[in-house]
Amino acid sequence: MLRLDAPLISFGGVVIDQINPVERFPGRSLLAGLFGNALGWDHRETSRLSRLQIRLRIAARWDAEPERIVDYHTVDLGQERLVDTGWTTRGRREDRGTGTATSGTHQRYRHFWANGVATVAVALAGDDDPDIGVLQSALLNPARPLFIGRKTCLPASPLLLGRRETPSLREALCREPLADIGPRRRPKVIEACWPADDAAGADTVERYDLRDWPNNLHRGSQPYAVGLLELTQ
Repeated sequence: MLRLDAPLISFGGVVIDQINPVERFPGRSLLAGLFGNALGWDHRETSRLSRLQIRLRIAARWDAEPERIVDYHTVDLGQERLVDTGWTTRGRREDRGTGTATSGTHQRYRHFWANGVATVAVALAGDDDPDIGVLQSALLNPARPLFIGRKTCLPASPLLLGRRETPSLREALCREPLADIGPRRRPKVIEACWPADDAAGADTVERYDLRDWPNNLHRGSQPYAVGLLELTQ
């Protein structure tokens, strides 16, 4: 069980031109990246990330209703200090190529959720490495600083709530107590998504939550149930 609490959260969706949208709930690609970062994997370890992504089963709900905001970015890559190279958070050079996207003035419209708190249930299919215990240890002692979707989205509290045994991911969300959100706004109803094979009369939607890691783009979907939860705690 995870609790995603941060001033800004980004559940990134399919990018359209310069518009970076945000999805209502987190997807498998986001969590695969989050776990990979905690494990110390490199972004170029695409086979590992792809295998982990496919194994993930997730359900999520909102405990504090977030506000959607849009952050407008613009940068002139032709400035002298930005020509030729950049630097990673590890202090390494990150040289640019020669394509049209590496120069000139660029604009971005990045969507975020502000002041929300989400609770997420995660299970792993199959017996490949890593197992759920390895993921738990990595979240307790991450190899690198963690973020929720984008590097600006730093968590306000530890992400890991603990491990639970329940018949389903939906049931895990129903049993988990709501987060203490202080003065933030509690939703009038608890909206959630969970695997479609446990739809239980809820609506189903197709969510494009898979990433083609080798080509660094969203590609691939899965049906999810979306509806309201009746909490048992």
